[in-house]
Amino acid sequence: MAELRRSPAIAVAAGLLLLIALVALLAPWLAPHPEHASGATDTGQALRPPSAAHWFGTDELGRDVFSRVLYGARFGPTIALVVVVVSLLVGTVVGLVAGYFGGWIDEILMRVTDVFLAVPALLLALALAAVLPRGLVGVTIALAVTWWPWYARLVRSEAASVAGRRHIEACRALGLPHWRILLRHVLPGSVTPLLVQASTDIGGVILVASGLSFLGLGAQSPTPDWGLMVQQSQNRFMTEWWIGTFPGLAIMLVAALCYVLGDALRDRLDPRRTPRL
Repeated sequence: MAELRRSPAIAVAAGLLLLIALVALLAPWLAPHPEHASGATDTGQALRPPSAAHWFGTDELGRDVFSRVLYGARFGPTIALVVVVVSLLVGTVVGLVAGYFGGWIDEILMRVTDVFLAVPALLLALALAAVLPRGLVGVTIALAVTWWPWYARLVRSEAASVAGRRHIEACRALGLPHWRILLRHVLPGSVTPLLVQASTDIGGVILVASGLSFLGLGAQSPTPDWGLMVQQSQNRFMTEWWIGTFPGLAIMLVAALCYVLGDALRDRLDPRRTPRL
């Protein structure tokens, strides 16, 4: 913990991400026009540029862009968090079992994992999102199916390196159940790389989820999803630039903060990296 406190990058990135999470929770109270997040329109205020009345301007339906960006913090980051948590659970179980038991179990599980890894992640996500019902649930499932193999590979390598150590052999000789050995002696060695990878992946999932929404395969109107807002503004970018610029900046900010946090955690927590002087 002392190492984490001495890292300003971790403190700043984590603090800003917590602030964004707080904004998402308090969006109904912070948004000046919360009704615009649910699809209400005000055509008399359509296409107004940023002003004191509408900080981020309004879109073609007169909806306050600032209010919709605030509500958008509830969708992209939440999808990313759910995808990473589900992928972590599935990948960790598969990796632990494969690395600990080895043999034919390892071969079968890793060959299944290789099948998913053989297809480019974005292409697989596009294919799944196209066949699943369009919406937030569909894009979440598509991304979770795409993401878990990376964690399985990561945990498998860590588990395989620990499974052959003497204290693990001693636990087996004492007759301890496999599940207890896995949870108490094998899994703790994989926590650090998983934490680093997950913090970085949240940013990646946000970018991919926003891209799917931009292509019409993710969130559907009138959901105030950042990627969908950018897609709906593409024909007006040269004239009403504010409609897509602010949700685009929100995507970039959250993704960048996640990458900064993941990189800083890797520097501090990964013992295989050379410490900075």
